[in-house]
Amino acid sequence: MIYALYFICFGFILTAVIGLVASWIDRKVTARVQYRVGPPILQPLVDIVKLLGKETLVPSGVSKATFLMAPIIGISSVMLVSTLLWLNNMNPGHSFIGDLIVAVYLLTIPSLSIIMGGFASGNPLASLGASREMKLVLGYELPFLFAVLVPVIKSGFSIKLGDILSFQAQNGVIVASPSGILALIVVIMCVQAKLGLVPFDIAEAETEITGGALIEYSGSALAVYKLMKNMLLFTLPFFLIILFMGGIRYDGIHLLYGILKYVGLVAIITVIRNTNPRVRIDQALRFFWGPLTVIAIIAVVLAYKGF
Repeated sequence: MIYALYFICFGFILTAVIGLVASWIDRKVTARVQYRVGPPILQPLVDIVKLLGKETLVPSGVSKATFLMAPIIGISSVMLVSTLLWLNNMNPGHSFIGDLIVAVYLLTIPSLSIIMGGFASGNPLASLGASREMKLVLGYELPFLFAVLVPVIKSGFSIKLGDILSFQAQNGVIVASPSGILALIVVIMCVQAKLGLVPFDIAEAETEITGGALIEYSGSALAVYKLMKNMLLFTLPFFLIILFMGGIRYDGIHLLYGILKYVGLVAIITVIRNTNPRVRIDQALRFFWGPLTVIAIIAVVLAYKGF
């Protein structure tokens, strides 16, 4: 019962609220950069509510179950990993062996759900978007996994999130080390791709394939996908804060410090989004498999050497 409460209150409600606020901040800053006023603070929520009130259309001749289950699978994985992160951040002692692997796995499912939904829709543009998303996943997961190894190595080869948090509480944050800085740079770029933001918004690319994998989605199904993306805007930076910045503490000035960590990561994501053009899928793959993977491997070697 207590875990169900955590799942609903922290994994869904709190994560959704923070994600929607972060989405508004991202859109507001982007608007100001472009000399526009930008949306009001409730606009992300209004967009979701409006979509929930519209009819959900299912293309003819497709698997209705697969088409409609894809967004549910995606948002469920985000809720699960967010709950796992909240539990570990509040009480590292409740961590279990391999929960880091579970978190990494769950963070891959939202992209897989977009791929599944795109191919299930039967639209050529959606299939093209899903194909691009699949290639993008194959590209960024390699350096992402190498970078995640850095906190694992520095915490004594532990794959428990609680042990990684405890190690940082006793020895200082991992990002303060050379290997931690390099690994954080790598995972921030990978997070940009996981969120589907410029310059890695190749799978949706409104100006090229008019929405890509999500082109056939409407109504409640599209609302779930939009909410999933907003929730990821909180969950992914929160994951990085736990791995590299010692998590978030809730006592006194430490709470403000934790908020600043999150705001800082969102600011970096927004700056990258507004200062780079969209790249082609082959350019993205060369970037992830080339320099980014090399940097991640260097970070792993440095971590193994104690730096």
